[in-house]
Amino acid sequence: MIIIGIDPGLTCTGWGIVAKSGSRLSHVANGQIRTDAKADMAQRLVELDAGLAAVIAAHQPDAGAVEEVFVNVNPQSTLKLGQARGVAMLAVARAGLHVAEYPTKVIKKALVGTGGADKTQVQAMLKVLLPGVALKGSDAADALAVAICHANMMGSHR
Repeated sequence: MIIIGIDPGLTCTGWGIVAKSGSRLSHVANGQIRTDAKADMAQRLVELDAGLAAVIAAHQPDAGAVEEVFVNVNPQSTLKLGQARGVAMLAVARAGLHVAEYPTKVIKKALVGTGGADKTQVQAMLKVLLPGVALKGSDAADALAVAICHANMMGSHR
């Protein structure tokens, strides 16, 4: 089973893909989709959608998961993040996949054992779980964590 995890963001959306065979996980691919900060909102969402559609078409995942939005102090930032997240959910759903959603704390707990883990702890655990993985940035690392969380939760989340 191929699983895509997405860490949505308007400036940079991370994506990570793992393969699950029984209880074994392996890295397939990871990356980031950046949008042009000078473009208007609609164009940035189109760029994000096109990038995710290309990743999904290239890797043909069987399942998808997206990190839930956390609320920022700045309402504008939260709104922009929510719009990027909506595009990510749409891209996965358009491919005919169920979209699982996980809060950040659940993802961190599934990987590191504590919901308060920091980015370096998450990345260290990714290197243990996916030996030899070359992370294409922190957003891609977070997306791989989403995919692994979903791989581990799939029995109870379908």
